[in-house]
Amino acid sequence: MKPINIVLVEPQIPQNTGNIARTCAATGARLHLVKPMGFAIDDKKLKRAGLDYWHLLDITYYEGLDDFFSRNRGPFYYFTTKAPNRYSDVEYPDGAYLVFGREDAGLPESLLVQNQSCCVRLPMIPDARSLNLSNTVAIGVYEALRQRDFAGLLDTGHLRGYEWK
Repeated sequence: MKPINIVLVEPQIPQNTGNIARTCAATGARLHLVKPMGFAIDDKKLKRAGLDYWHLLDITYYEGLDDFFSRNRGPFYYFTTKAPNRYSDVEYPDGAYLVFGREDAGLPESLLVQNQSCCVRLPMIPDARSLNLSNTVAIGVYEALRQRDFAGLLDTGHLRGYEWK
């Protein structure tokens, strides 16, 4: 089974990217970072948010969207508040790329209009602008994982001082 791919296009906030990196590491998803970014990859805030999970992370960097698309074949799903489709109404195949835009501007509308059937959104009340990027990524990743019945993931926890009955 191919891993889920998380693509951040021009991320601006290091803490969001660190949280997303931690989600990718914990779920086995691959992380793709498309430049330019609003921070240096060695930013302390980025590392702090990812904590000690960096060794579990499969990460690739790209010089821009053209570089990203020249090196990856999809299928691509574009998460945007402007989408006509709900994220939960899509089937995410093995190896799917979940693509997210920058925190302050989202994805380029020219990209969205060319891929309307692959644009998805999280439902919100009318007056809400958007969710935090790291929350949106987590929701998208876990929907794709749920559709696979969380294959390959540990789904039973253990107590330290007690036993489950």
